[in-house]
Amino acid sequence: MMGIGFPELMIILVIIMIIFGAGKLPEIGSAFGRSIKNFKTSMKEAEEGDVVEGELSKPGELAEADLDNMTEEEKEAYLRKKAEEEGEAKDKQMKDEADLFTSTLPRKGSYDYSQDEEKKG
Repeated sequence: MMGIGFPELMIILVIIMIIFGAGKLPEIGSAFGRSIKNFKTSMKEAEEGDVVEGELSKPGELAEADLDNMTEEEKEAYLRKKAEEEGEAKDKQMKDEADLFTSTLPRKGSYDYSQDEEKKG
């Protein structure tokens, strides 16, 4: 079985010291610790976000009085979801308008010069 024991860890530490130097080790350790801490907090936020999104599936369901009973994170999630849905509705409206406009344009190769001349004459 391949396990990492104390001798293997010491060899890895010596190799890291040779590569980075002894002066950089505290910086590397603190950066590694911060990255682990940020990862843990983001995982917690993601788990809490799943619960909040499940509770606030439809922004129109809540009255403004319910916003007072929410925590700051819940309010932010609610407002973010509401803004996202409004943005999606606006995007859909703009796409529909663009599709309507492009449907009125002549298709490539469909212009008939003879029909244009008949209208003039």
